[in-house]
Amino acid sequence: MASKPKYLLIFDFDETIINENSDDSVIQAAPGKELPEWLRQTFQDGFYNQYMQRVFQYMAEKGVRLVDIKTVYEKIPLSPGMADLFRFLLKNQDRFEIILISDANVFGIESSLRSNGYYSLFRRVISNPTNTENGHLNLGPYHSHNCPQCPANMCKRKVLTEYLAERSQGGVTFENVLYVGDGANDFCPSVIFTSTDVAFPRKNYPMHQLIRKMEEKQKGSFQARVVPWDSADVVSRYLQALLNKS
Repeated sequence: MASKPKYLLIFDFDETIINENSDDSVIQAAPGKELPEWLRQTFQDGFYNQYMQRVFQYMAEKGVRLVDIKTVYEKIPLSPGMADLFRFLLKNQDRFEIILISDANVFGIESSLRSNGYYSLFRRVISNPTNTENGHLNLGPYHSHNCPQCPANMCKRKVLTEYLAERSQGGVTFENVLYVGDGANDFCPSVIFTSTDVAFPRKNYPMHQLIRKMEEKQKGSFQARVVPWDSADVVSRYLQALLNKS
């Protein structure tokens, strides 16, 4: 009997799994729930990871406890329909290999997923590394790369390419790649998808806008099927139909 097809399902985190940007939300743990102007002024476009390292350092110096930061991550609401999508996936785990690729941080993502009861869904959480030495949150970059479109600390196209190569070396190949995201850095990996793959961009967010712009410039240049979503119920219905066909 032929084995069932295996789909690689990839999720972004900020404004995809959760309905907020966790880097913005975590400021609620800072004194007065805000950052000083001098710290905000240190932000440079494309170097957000380094900025967040300084934010966590500042909060540590001000005595913000790790548990306070963890509580903020745990309380961030999931995006519309996401809990239902995850419940669907829990029932169909044998058909999907699910990973998470995010430019947030491992501590925040794991805190959120464990709190909501969905951590076990993910084969791997790929994000910027954290450690909690001295009871404070310390953040580092994920890797370095040469992609001019992406932040200095993470190119999701490179992450995905390396993951697929690693799985292929282990004898695992996928029928389709399915990608649920929202941001410009989610657009970057999607440009290498083939016509059998599916991009689920959050409706009218940067990933969706960039796909439309690419298609307007040259029709047919974006290879993957595009299924925009405003509620993750859209993704659930598509995946159910996919399983029914296979």
